[in-house]
Amino acid sequence: MTTGTNTRTALVTGASSGIGEAIARELAADGYTVAVAGRDGERTRTVAEDIVRQGGSAVTVVGDLSQGADAVRAVAARAREQLGGHVDVLVNNAGVYPGGPTESLDDDTVDALLATNIRAPHVLVAELAPAMAEAGSGNIVNIGSWMARVGVPFMALYPATKAAVEQLTRAWAAEYGQRGVRVVTVAPGATATPGNADSADVLAAMTLGTPAGVPVRPVDIARAVRWAVSDEAAFLHGGTIDVDGGIASTRMR
Repeated sequence: MTTGTNTRTALVTGASSGIGEAIARELAADGYTVAVAGRDGERTRTVAEDIVRQGGSAVTVVGDLSQGADAVRAVAARAREQLGGHVDVLVNNAGVYPGGPTESLDDDTVDALLATNIRAPHVLVAELAPAMAEAGSGNIVNIGSWMARVGVPFMALYPATKAAVEQLTRAWAAEYGQRGVRVVTVAPGATATPGNADSADVLAAMTLGTPAGVPVRPVDIARAVRWAVSDEAAFLHGGTIDVDGGIASTRMR
């Protein structure tokens, strides 16, 4: 499926489930043609096909962002081609989040964290932002984490990658902002997704003492992304929107 040049388009990575799927669905409901990107072909196609069944517009882009820069460039190229030659919104959502003590992370896990959480967004922005800047408009949303600004004893490298994402947001806002490209971070709190369903009790305990009192839902993140790429957020450049129920900014217990 291809789109016309006047159609608003978006590429959402890690969109085969969880937060990414919710973002893809929310943007499609708002009128975007969405490239649903994921590494699991069956799940990715299922999301895109369901969006279409519900009256939205979506295409499927299958690729593993941990498999080197050329693989990431291929995802960008396929998305651009299927979206009619232009990507107006890039949502860097794909990420891996292994936990545990520092000494427990093997080299392959470290490489996957750095490749997926930092290199992939960097390569995608390098591939897609110049065309946005040339057109004079575009939006990039990086999905961060509440953990980027606090120290936790059960994982170190994952929050560090999200802190890097926040810094990339600031730098890219400075680099591309005056050419019409807005770059922001949306930082979820402890979010209940299919990927962490087996940790529901842990999430409930983590969020019990927050102002919200419950885990974040993927749709809450998706709605923030939808607003962040809208004209209503025209003066949002380089900042971080915390959608975390207050977990990073308050201590109630």
